[in-house]
Amino acid sequence: MLRFGGQAPGLEAVMEMAKSDRDGAGVMDPRVSGVPVQQVVKAAHDELRTLMRQRGEIMKRIGTVKQTISGLANLFGDEVLGEDLLELIDRKPNGRQPGFTKACRIVLMESRSPLGAREVCQELERRASDILVRHKDPMASVTTVLNRLVDYGEARSLTNDRGRRVWEWVSENDNGREPIAAQISL
Repeated sequence: MLRFGGQAPGLEAVMEMAKSDRDGAGVMDPRVSGVPVQQVVKAAHDELRTLMRQRGEIMKRIGTVKQTISGLANLFGDEVLGEDLLELIDRKPNGRQPGFTKACRIVLMESRSPLGAREVCQELERRASDILVRHKDPMASVTTVLNRLVDYGEARSLTNDRGRRVWEWVSENDNGREPIAAQISL
């Protein structure tokens, strides 16, 4: 059995072996290396789970920062932000109709409470009615986008008091962390 320092190799060591086995010499073959396949699968699964959790935490942090910057722009005007920052928070006017996902993201990010798909459609109609014209079934399109934002870790899906599905922008406040404005000392 192949061992490193008296122990079976961890995922990083196995990944290194995989990189060096590109010539197909069989180092990664469990029959040759002695590393049980289930051990490798478990290590990869554990690392993937950790990375997915970290991605969720990072997406929450990004959501909080975007929300804060967007709020500041609402208070003081977009001109206080640079072009690159406007683009990062999806507010840079680029002369064309904003993307559907981008528009749904902005509506959700700027909402103070969870919204249903119908409410997002109404807000899109109010802000940019021509964006809905391109969709045969706007409610279905909005629902699909909102579910995708959940998959990306940018939004959360909830059930309201009437049993209807609603979505809200994810931010760190949800975990009890202080909002960014409270972290700034003047």
